Amino acid sequence: MRRRELFDLLRAAACECYDDVEARQIAEMITLDKAHISRNELLVEPNAEVCVDGLEDVISKLRSWTPVQYILGYADFMELRIEVNGSVLIPRPETEELLCWIAKSTPRGATILDVGTGSGCIAIALSREVADAKVYGLDISTEALAVARRNGQRYTPSVTFIEGDALGEFNMLFTHPFDVIVSNPPYIPTSDMALMRPNVVDYEPHTALFVSDDDPLCFYRAIARTARTMLSDVGVLYFEIYESLASEMVAMLSDEGYGDVVLREDFRGKPRMICARPIHTN
Repeated sequence: MRRRELFDLLRAAACECYDDVEARQIAEMITLDKAHISRNELLVEPNAEVCVDGLEDVISKLRSWTPVQYILGYADFMELRIEVNGSVLIPRPETEELLCWIAKSTPRGATILDVGTGSGCIAIALSREVADAKVYGLDISTEALAVARRNGQRYTPSVTFIEGDALGEFNMLFTHPFDVIVSNPPYIPTSDMALMRPNVVDYEPHTALFVSDDDPLCFYRAIARTARTMLSDVGVLYFEIYESLASEMVAMLSDEGYGDVVLREDFRGKPRMICARPIHTN
């Protein structure tokens, strides 16, 4: 089979689920991975022969909406290749924007905690972006922590991953303050599930995505409340947020004793990230 033929087969399969632009992107990602070539090599030598094992399985997964990152077993994130599987969320570009903001605002040697670490992508990226940082990742899922630890060993073994509940008293797991606490917790109301595509709803872990419509800020509130007892005098709390709950997030942080609240938009112009500092009273 030629490289171009492989690409065309994958694109046709992906087109059964996605529009042509996204199908082309997915087909290219898989072609480059399976043929072990660069994009430039595909463009310059599209007729070179390639042998791909398990192609029928890949095509079957594409037709059933399996996310391309789960097919490949990794997601590209902050110039890292992060292992992913059905136990962890797939990293998104919006999260990269949040991390760039944190990295630019955080001094070297900071202590950082990522609550709900999942694949470990946030903790690992910050460990590499903030010089001499001491970074911890917390998650309740043993399966997710196994993935995070493998990613950590590959890129930055200095990150410490700990099992703990974001809704519980995770402050009891630590004896020192943090300069940064960051979280991208579950925030999508269950009622919005019907608006989402099968590649998300049918494959990514629901416990990391969805919350009750009755209290969609439950994770944010719990984390903010616990974080107030853990942040240093210069400590900052960062969240990735759901754009439709931005104003509620600002109000909640104020109610929980935070000030200097800053809300930022992502590259699509949606309010998707926020930071705040505890108000210290003497």
